[in-house]
Amino acid sequence: MKITRPIYKTTFLAFFIGFLTLSLSAQEVQWLTWDEAATLAQTDKKPKKIFIDVYTDWCGWCKKMDKDTFQNAEVAAYMQENFYMVKMDGEGKEPIEYKGKTFNFVPSGRRGYHEFAAALMQGRMSYPTVIFLDEKLDMLSPVPGYQKPQPFLKIAKYFGDNIYKEKDWKSYDAQGK
Repeated sequence: MKITRPIYKTTFLAFFIGFLTLSLSAQEVQWLTWDEAATLAQTDKKPKKIFIDVYTDWCGWCKKMDKDTFQNAEVAAYMQENFYMVKMDGEGKEPIEYKGKTFNFVPSGRRGYHEFAAALMQGRMSYPTVIFLDEKLDMLSPVPGYQKPQPFLKIAKYFGDNIYKEKDWKSYDAQGK
């Protein structure tokens, strides 16, 4: 069978449009380590807030949030602009320094947990949990559970745009309904 030029052009055009759509809908987030983000927060002339995604390798909802939410172009662009983004394994083995204290991995049961993740999640070891810290590395809020892109973006803007300084969450959330 001989491929005619119009079919070839149509196939190429369809492939190109599909590729373009895929690349616009999924954006890669530049994740930092805790040390990198903490250093930037302390050395940048205009520091950003810190966002921490606490996950585990075995967590299906964590993987779904990575794919659906963090790769969403609108979410990724907003987060990159307003936060230093950290991905932290809740069962990670490396020590982490925070405000003069060293946090370590604690063997417990079959897996164990990282003390820093437990402290950030206020002892509620639920994955995924995202954490928002201000520019001085002080806790704003942990947010447990899977979040779809638009609800997540609303939460991120609440902290990223400093709305939390003027309105409580309930008032802010109610205005969008």
